[in-house]
This record gives sequence, structure tokens and C-alpha cells, in this order.
Amino acid sequence: MQRLTLLLCVGVLFSCSLAQLPDLEEGNAEEEAPVDLFTTPTTKMAASTSDFGYNLFRQLAAHDPKASVLLSPISISAALTQLSMGASPESEKQLHRVLRYHTLQDPQLHDTLRDLLASLRTSSKGLSFAARIYLERRLRLKLEYLNAVEKQYGVRPKALMGGARDLKEINEWIKQQTGGKVDRFLTAALPRGAGVVPLGVAYFKGQWVTRFSESGTMQDFQVDGAEPVKIAMMQQERYPIKLGNDPDLSCTIAQVQMDGGISMIFFLPDEVTQNMTLIEEALTAEFVQDLSMTLHPVQADLILPVLKLSYSVNLLPQLSDMGLSDWLAQTNLVKISNQAVKVSTVHHKVVMETVPEGTQYPGTAPVSGQQLALPFRVDRPFLFLVRDEPSGALLLIGKVLNPRDLA
Repeated sequence: MQRLTLLLCVGVLFSCSLAQLPDLEEGNAEEEAPVDLFTTPTTKMAASTSDFGYNLFRQLAAHDPKASVLLSPISISAALTQLSMGASPESEKQLHRVLRYHTLQDPQLHDTLRDLLASLRTSSKGLSFAARIYLERRLRLKLEYLNAVEKQYGVRPKALMGGARDLKEINEWIKQQTGGKVDRFLTAALPRGAGVVPLGVAYFKGQWVTRFSESGTMQDFQVDGAEPVKIAMMQQERYPIKLGNDPDLSCTIAQVQMDGGISMIFFLPDEVTQNMTLIEEALTAEFVQDLSMTLHPVQADLILPVLKLSYSVNLLPQLSDMGLSDWLAQTNLVKISNQAVKVSTVHHKVVMETVPEGTQYPGTAPVSGQQLALPFRVDRPFLFLVRDEPSGALLLIGKVLNPRDLA
């Protein structure tokens, strides 16, 4: 992997502080020994689910480059992994390859994923998510499959009753699993002959480590090819972040810490643009892990949007484009039913919020002798990650071209 060059200089805005900050190329002229960034079964599993998420995000972004996107890879990985438990060995192998599990060589794969999911559900992380498989009752479902999934992941695949009853039951279950924060997961009843319906849902409302003193001020958000829109912003002077600039990707990168070992990483293009292909193509678990260790601690005059985002999508077309078209045509879910089984949809919904509250007030002492606070203002289209730092798991990934698109 090509190593990032991250310099704390973004044009003339940062030039006054550049002399005080080290060039991250210096001292690294000698060839460095390769480092294994993922050393435990849990971090390797997190890297696999993250790489699956980056691949799925690229498919969504490519489908409509002018649309905002929001995705929770961990919830979709959980749903599709439950589905894989019903497949024949060859069919399971195909699905695991798309989920990036083929790189793990983990004989305890399901135990490792279960433990990772449990670690991400702790209340301090601000994340609620759920995954479940719904199945047509006419398929004569095999009890062994239902029991195995429930024993492994604590949620039992559910037989569909048909019509409005399913709509009500699914929406009530999702609402319960997310503490009432995700309502109306489905807006219409599932069609007859739905077959197998995996679903994944997530709600995120993390709390910053450092609070924002000012919030709700309506400011311009620049939109490519259109007039600016007014959105609520939160801001704070001398806010502690990690910062860098990648000239190859033509963007500035900032990492803002949240409680529970969570961080948000913002990729802010140098220009107002909808085209973030360079950034999207660069994203891998290894790239982001290396990035998080390379950004430099600074204090910034930080301005972020107050976000309240919601996004729903059927992911079946994207999964087909990721190499599952033949698999979807003949799923071989022989452990679920002896009858032919099709996957009709893969429902996904994500809701997230950011608010100004935090557990600490910003300090006034300079960082590493830094005299001036550097400006970082997210007032134009951007890409962001929500990441669990202890495991490296990608919880959410989004591209926001206009915050109103995801309202």
C-alpha cells in the first residue's frame, strides 16, 4: 500500500503554522519494515467486515454519483452471515468471499463475529443495530437452522405470515431493537413470494469527548452546481483533533474523538465537488488503520454540521454487482429448506445524529507548542467514517453532498 504523505498545510490557511509542525516525511527516509496492523481474531474480523463495507459503499456510490449515501456495514455483515449458515458448503464459500471472510482462516469465525458484535453494542459507543432473517412460511423451514442461528447470534430467524401482519411485526421489532429510534423500517408490506429477506438496521448517536460551546447557528453549506443551503452548524475554538492533508486524494482529513473509543473521520475535498471517486477508491481497512496512526494532533477552530440523517435502501442490486449474481440465481440454501429458496430483497436502514454535547470542555493550552488554531470547516460535500478504534471496525460510512438529501 502506498503510504500517505500527510502534511499539516492546506494552502495559505495553514502556512502560518507550518513551521511549528513536523513534516511527516522526515525521519522516514529509510525503508520501514512491514507491520501487521491486525493481529488478533477480533481485529482481523473487524478488518474483513470493514473491507466488505468499503466495497459495498463503492457500489452504492457508483450507482448514483450525484446522491448522498449512508451505510452501516456491520449490520449487513451480521445479517448475511446469519444467511450463510443456511447454505451448502460451496454456496457458503461464495458468500463468505464477498463478505471478505476467506482471508481470515478462522475456524471459530462465528464465535469471533459474535464477540465483535457484543463489544460494539456497549452503551458507551452510542450504536444500536440489529440483523435478522425473515423467511416464507411455505418453505417448510428446517428447525436445525433456526436453532443454530438463535444459539449463535441470539436472534431467531422469523417465518413470514403474509401481508400487513409482517409489516407491523417487523417494524415493531426494529423499533424495539433500536430503543424506539428507528421507526417505519418498512413502509409497505413485503410482496407475496418474498422468499428470504435479510435485513440490517443501525442507529448511531455518539457523544463527543470534547463538547461544542456553540450550536444551531444557520450557516451556508456549499452545494456543487447549486445555490448554498442553510444548515445548522456547531463550532468550537481550539478544539483537539487529529489533522492531515493528502495531496494525492486532494482532501483534508480530520479525526474527531467520541466516547467509547469511537471516532469520526472526515474527508473534506479541497474543492466543492460531487466527485469523490479518488477518496472512495482509496478506502480499505489497512489504509484507514494506517491513516489513524499518521494524522497529527492539533487544536482547530472546528465547525461541523449538526447532522440528523436517515437512509433506506435495498442492497440486492449492489450485492449482485459485487460477485453474487450467480449465487443469487441459485442460492443453494439447503440447510434452510429442501425447496428452492430465493433472496428477494436485502433491506437496510441507517439513522444517525450528531449533537454538540460532550463529556469535557475544550482546553486552552496549545498542543506541542502550537500557537495558532488551524481552521477546519465542514461546509461543503464530504465523506465520513464512524469507526471503533479498539477493534478497527467500520460502524458507519457516509457521503454527504447535501445534508438535506438525508433528512
